[in-house]
Amino acid sequence: MGSSRWCLWWLFTFGTLVVSLRSVRHCLRGISMNVILLDDEESPWSLKFVRGQILKALDSESGVDENGVRFNLTAKFGGFNTTFYEKSGCPSSTCEGVAELRNLMSTGNLGCAVLGPTCTLAAFNMVDAERGLKLSTPIISAGSFGPSCDNKVNLQRLLPPALKISDFFVHFWKENNSIKPAWETAYVYKKQNNTEECFWYINALGAAEHIFAKSVARTILHTPEDLQKVLSSHRTRTSNLFIMCGSMMEVVEVKNLTAEADSSEILFILIDLYNDQYYINTTSQPSMKNVLVLTMPNTRNYTIDPDLTSNTTMNDYMAAYHDSVLLVSRAIKEISQKPHSEHYHVNVNYLRNTSFDGIAGNYRIDKNGDRDVNLSIIYTTNNNKFCTLFTFDTEHSLTTMVETKPSFVWGNRLPDFKPASEGASLDTVVIVLGVIVVVVAIIAFIFYRQNRRDRLLRKRCSDSHIPSELVTLLEDNSLNQVVLKIENERKNKVFKIRRALYDKKIVILKELNHSDGNFNETQKMELNALLQIDYNNLTKFYGTVKLDVGVFGVFEYGERGSLRYVLNDKVSYPEETFMDWEFKISVMYDIAKGMSYLHASDIQVHGRLKSTNCVVDNRMVVKITDFGCNSFLKPGRDLWTAPEHLRKQGTSQKGDVYSFAIIAQEIVLRKSTFYTECCSNRAEKLSKVIMSYFRPDLDFDTASEKEHEVYMLIKSCWEEDAEKRPDFKKVENCLGKAISKIHNKDNESYMDNLIRRLQMYSRNLEHLVEERTVLYKAERDRADCLNFMLLPGPVVKSLKETGGVEPELYDEVTVYFSDIVGFTTLCQYSTPMEVVDMLNDIYKGFDSILDHHDVYKVETIGDAYMVASGLPRRNGNRHAVDICRMALDILAFMGTFQLRHLPGIPVWIRIGVHSGLCAAGVVGIKMPRYCLFGDTINTASRMESTGHPLRIHVSQPTIDILTRTDCKFEYEMRGETYLKGKGTETTYWLTGETGKDYDLPTPPTTENFQRLQQDLAHMILACLECRSQGSVRRRRTLLSESQDDRTDREPEVEPPEYLHLGTVDNTLSTFL
Repeated sequence: MGSSRWCLWWLFTFGTLVVSLRSVRHCLRGISMNVILLDDEESPWSLKFVRGQILKALDSESGVDENGVRFNLTAKFGGFNTTFYEKSGCPSSTCEGVAELRNLMSTGNLGCAVLGPTCTLAAFNMVDAERGLKLSTPIISAGSFGPSCDNKVNLQRLLPPALKISDFFVHFWKENNSIKPAWETAYVYKKQNNTEECFWYINALGAAEHIFAKSVARTILHTPEDLQKVLSSHRTRTSNLFIMCGSMMEVVEVKNLTAEADSSEILFILIDLYNDQYYINTTSQPSMKNVLVLTMPNTRNYTIDPDLTSNTTMNDYMAAYHDSVLLVSRAIKEISQKPHSEHYHVNVNYLRNTSFDGIAGNYRIDKNGDRDVNLSIIYTTNNNKFCTLFTFDTEHSLTTMVETKPSFVWGNRLPDFKPASEGASLDTVVIVLGVIVVVVAIIAFIFYRQNRRDRLLRKRCSDSHIPSELVTLLEDNSLNQVVLKIENERKNKVFKIRRALYDKKIVILKELNHSDGNFNETQKMELNALLQIDYNNLTKFYGTVKLDVGVFGVFEYGERGSLRYVLNDKVSYPEETFMDWEFKISVMYDIAKGMSYLHASDIQVHGRLKSTNCVVDNRMVVKITDFGCNSFLKPGRDLWTAPEHLRKQGTSQKGDVYSFAIIAQEIVLRKSTFYTECCSNRAEKLSKVIMSYFRPDLDFDTASEKEHEVYMLIKSCWEEDAEKRPDFKKVENCLGKAISKIHNKDNESYMDNLIRRLQMYSRNLEHLVEERTVLYKAERDRADCLNFMLLPGPVVKSLKETGGVEPELYDEVTVYFSDIVGFTTLCQYSTPMEVVDMLNDIYKGFDSILDHHDVYKVETIGDAYMVASGLPRRNGNRHAVDICRMALDILAFMGTFQLRHLPGIPVWIRIGVHSGLCAAGVVGIKMPRYCLFGDTINTASRMESTGHPLRIHVSQPTIDILTRTDCKFEYEMRGETYLKGKGTETTYWLTGETGKDYDLPTPPTTENFQRLQQDLAHMILACLECRSQGSVRRRRTLLSESQDDRTDREPEVEPPEYLHLGTVDNTLSTFL
């Protein structure tokens, strides 16, 4: 997506360029044509394969014509590679063609014609004038199949585009003759991974706005599973015709899905244009018997060899680009024969409405620059031979019958598009058999009806019973019973409901009163109906269980309690932030969906619907419970009960609608059930409902437009006349539309609503929670940062994801070693803390330098410092460059480094660098380390130990790698050096890099180095004596002096002669 936006930006920025057409004279003297193609190893139109054919055509066309005119046609080849993208090939070519074209335009290397690209995405951005690139140079492509490249001003396509293929299917479907009926429907099989031509051919057939979709009722199949399902479902299949694109192997894969694919009632049409096997191999395969193949005509003057690894590779793309050279040459020759031809230009008028011959046969280019061909429709005979059945002229949209009496699997005529209806045949034998079957079926049905009820009851009774050992009561009494408070206005009435574990789920156990487990027939039927219910907004009934304390029904558990409880809890579910209007509509919608399903089931009526019988699960989905079981639970007389059932006991679906309206008013107001300002007594409310038209409050005056619509729905649901109340299907539809209006969307999943509500809720969490979340993230980031400092990033990621790291072999890495010269002597006159501070100061400086290079610090052991590059992330030849630049930076740093406790004492380091093979992996579980193994490590260590102070000792392999790069490093040959375990090797001193000033310290000579080793201890003692005697740090003596003595000025000490090489004004800042 990012590359597409960049490409569009470039087009709008530079698209105002108008490239003028070049005259014929320039074409013959300069670059005649440019080739812009994908350059990879996989595409049959890759520049790697096409180049030879283009050069062959240029040779054949260059020379002197019959008029004595010298033709010297040339081509400039330009390829683009997409292998470094996540998806290589055409899907990543959107901007590549434009970039190449821009380069040609800016350098003046654009010829009279452009050959390529084949990829539609690349070609579209080059030819689409609406995006700002007004290019007049003709473009000739063997590809650009997609509809987006149709009817472009300067584009010619030498292979049939998707427009021609769609036109074929439209007219061929309408064709009606002696061997083919007219067709109206089809299935289009659209595979996930297709070749370039198949992708655009099938995409055009599947596009709703394309001509095929407007003429034929087509259904898209995206997966093999979809195709298998359609082929196997004769009754639901809408067509016998299946269109697919590919080769014969794709047909074999489809036939392997199901045996129905070989049926003579099915017809597959395979688009396989660029394959000559149907003409070369006249013998077909059995799997092709019910397949028609759409392919190119047999006019090729070559044989296709699709093997891209062969030396004889040949395909239609290569031929088309060969013939495109002939087309351009033909146009140039035609122009050159005109008077004053030097003033003429090559434009599309010479390339369209014309025909010419090439190695692929005759080309007919129409007025839009597209090629017209006589497509062949090939079938397989009953004796497995390929034969041509029809031809189709794309220029005139004309179908011609080649064989009038074909011998194919479909009989005398191709199959009809409609699946044959299953009915009784007129054949006498079939009729007799049908009658026998009907008689036997009637007898069996009568017998079945007589015994069905008893068998069903016995089966369902046994199915509904759950063995008691499968149900485990929660041991903790506090968890075993849930206390539900019902109705604030009632006298703190509570119900204790048992919870248990069943099938690894928490369930509710509801006691079945007046039952000992021996259910009568009515109760068995009710339990049977409950077992059939399985819907998202209805609680699941798992069965019955007999425990010591009674018989219980096992029901799904609502984790958040009843809807009445949720509505009353305004602390956990605040009004404006969580339970907003959208949430309230969603709650009503859940209840409406559940009741709609319940009314359509065998149970038909609830009879006890109220807010306490609606439970909420942990995903805030509302589910209805306590339906069915009328023999166990009697209809109640409560504030939710419809007036007609208060006056005369009973249940009805319209009564459930009234109960829903009362619940909806509770949801809207979040107040007590049947809330009215004029009356608060429950008995009084019931009396008024029975005696007159009395309903709870709904404030229509203050309601907004969206609330007013829902209020009107609630009002219609509690109408006095039950017949005027809507059914739940209508209620469900109204609430669904209300939700859509809230989001201005036609369809939105409930999960999207839930996510939005949770986001609103999360923004209102308490400050402490937010603060701890920030602290947690900070601690996690610190831990990740520490991990990344201890181990490489890819290794940390692998350890976190899989718990292990596979060892890996690296062909070429560069390793750096360094240590401090005279470290033992420095330690002798330093306390342990001063040694730690000294190493910390040095290594912190080294570590800061590492951040600027692509290197990995392996480890430090005492004064030894080890760094590697080229692992765990490979970086080509950059590993040697990065290590050498880092070594130069470190050496420059050491030139200015001063010891805090021994100012003026020089600190020298030796550096060794070597490149080679290396193995790496994580060793150990406790304190895991990323370790390197191999002879390369030992050699790098030897390079350091045999080096000189303030010198970078580099091996021959490292120098060889540096010479392969564009970087210019400066080095001196040291000569032959003996390395322990390796023998004598040629080594070098790295001294710098051309064009960069590293300000390196001057290394001492060999004689000076030997004298320094002898005098270093004396220098340290002299430095220590310059400090106040109370601050002298020697392991053998500790003296104490007053604070005044410590602040005395230190006298200057003259350094030895060999340190005068690089002194400055302040002798304490001596550097080497």
